Amino acid sequence: MPVVTMKELLEAGVHFGHQTRRWNPKMEPYIFGSRNGIHIIDLQKTVQLMDVAYEFIRDTVAEDKTVLFVGTKKQAQEAIYEEATRCGMFYVNHRWLGGTLTNFHTIRKSIEKLKRLERLEESPEFQGLTKKELIKLTKKRGKLRRNLGGIKDMEELPGAIFIVDPKREEIAVREARKVGIPIVAIVDTNCDPDLIDYVIPGNDDAIRAVRLFSSKIADAVLEGKRLREERLQRELEGQLPEESEERAEAPQEEGPEVVIVSEEEGPYEEYEEVEEEVEAR
Repeated sequence: MPVVTMKELLEAGVHFGHQTRRWNPKMEPYIFGSRNGIHIIDLQKTVQLMDVAYEFIRDTVAEDKTVLFVGTKKQAQEAIYEEATRCGMFYVNHRWLGGTLTNFHTIRKSIEKLKRLERLEESPEFQGLTKKELIKLTKKRGKLRRNLGGIKDMEELPGAIFIVDPKREEIAVREARKVGIPIVAIVDTNCDPDLIDYVIPGNDDAIRAVRLFSSKIADAVLEGKRLREERLQRELEGQLPEESEERAEAPQEEGPEVVIVSEEEGPYEEYEEVEEEVEAR
């Protein structure tokens, strides 16, 4: 059964592309036709390619890698935040900072600054600051949280990146390609599909369409996590019987010999003889 049905795609308006005069000729294989000056996307291709992208994200997460959700346009911000949070992954939904992937070490310094400000806010010293200092620090923290809050806990580069509108997120696409991170993206008729590793042809402007695709990618992440946990559980169960067998096969250490002395020949008779001699004297 496909990950997404034709009915779901039609209801979300995924088939509506951009105006014919704004198209990218490289998208021709994914276009069904045009109507009233607007390109219509071939949803059969969308169904097939969505399955491929879903399997890739699922397998990536199953290998204990992470996925970064990216969508800074107004129509995508809420969906990206909610779906990335639902599946426990990282996201960028306000502004893509140049160097987020290619200069991650420097970005980590800004993240540490954000964490220090958050710790300061919880400390008693924060309440002792002047009104001007409070306003300045609050404004700075808000800016950092808006731009870096979604990747605050990202300790290393992700295993894959999911992008809404690669034409708008051109810098993110270039950085991901430079560092070798596979790209999964919703590609509209005005985008260049050659830059994307896993193309999902569809409308990247409709809120319902963006939410539909984002939710399916989040579902793939959750399934990948489940598969990873099952694999770890099987490995753990496979180790336990081996350890039990090793214990059973291991030779038991011999303890000290226990000498049983009989009452007839033991030291008891010698003790009686000595006692009699003492009494005789």
